[in-house]
Amino acid sequence: MTESPGQGGKVVILTGGVGGAKLALGMAHAGLDAEITAIVNTGDDFEHMGLRISPDIDTLLYTLSGKANAAQGWGREGETWSFMDAAKSLGAPDWFNLGDGDLALHVLRTQALRDDRSLSDITRRFAQSWGITMRVLPMTDQPLATIVHTDEGDLPFQSYFVEERCAPIVRDISFMGEADAKPAKNVVAAITDPDNRAVIIAPSNPFLSIAPILSVPGIADALRQTDAPVVAVSPLVGGQAVKGPTSKIMTELGLAHDACAVAEFYGDIIDAMLVDERDDPSIALPEGIVVCHADTLMHSLADKVRVAKAALALADTMR
Repeated sequence: MTESPGQGGKVVILTGGVGGAKLALGMAHAGLDAEITAIVNTGDDFEHMGLRISPDIDTLLYTLSGKANAAQGWGREGETWSFMDAAKSLGAPDWFNLGDGDLALHVLRTQALRDDRSLSDITRRFAQSWGITMRVLPMTDQPLATIVHTDEGDLPFQSYFVEERCAPIVRDISFMGEADAKPAKNVVAAITDPDNRAVIIAPSNPFLSIAPILSVPGIADALRQTDAPVVAVSPLVGGQAVKGPTSKIMTELGLAHDACAVAEFYGDIIDAMLVDERDDPSIALPEGIVVCHADTLMHSLADKVRVAKAALALADTMR
């Protein structure tokens, strides 16, 4: 597949976690004359030690501003841990670390929420402070929590992901508060904008990062209604997740380790899927979903830009 040249049109990306942040960074550096909106998972958000934490938003902000820890993909580069050392000496829980620099976002976010400012407004101000031009929108301004139902009981996302290190067997996943949640301001308008070139679903964990976004009433319908091609980037490379528990969850939910299973999970909200060239080419996607194979591994910035351009080129073939 050849990459299309840079061109105008708006781009929307649904994202969560490190994989989503990588693709968003690739979009930002792809040399496109386009306005990019990132709609970010907030099902991971929780309160810890009195502070409101938004892990996926913060990962994206750190990544786009060049502050992310390059080795691990999340957290801040050059982070120090004096606060946690002092807190642990006083008996504080130590399963979720708060870095000294990282505290700035959490403290300011918590105070702003107490002052009745929306998460959307807070995130916009953070992005502006760091010179981020991409529009970063939380999926909702209301509380919505991912609950992982496991063989060891029902666990809030961070307890499953960080405290238990994804060890319990997943039986199901649900989203507490989804009935009362509404898309954050501008989310639906961004997805259905008639000037969109494409809507891209990042290679984030479909079950833990993208499904919470889709659970917000109105967002999945907006994806079905948009005139722009909706392209999902498969999170699998050679049938396995590059990072995180995607493969483990697919096994535990009785799903095959292939792009077809991911496409079936997304169903009628997607029009096409970018699949890694290492995947078995004989695996067919559901009828009606266009497929293209490319190298989707993202290590360097050049890799991220390559995948972003490939996803947009696939969308362009459908316009």
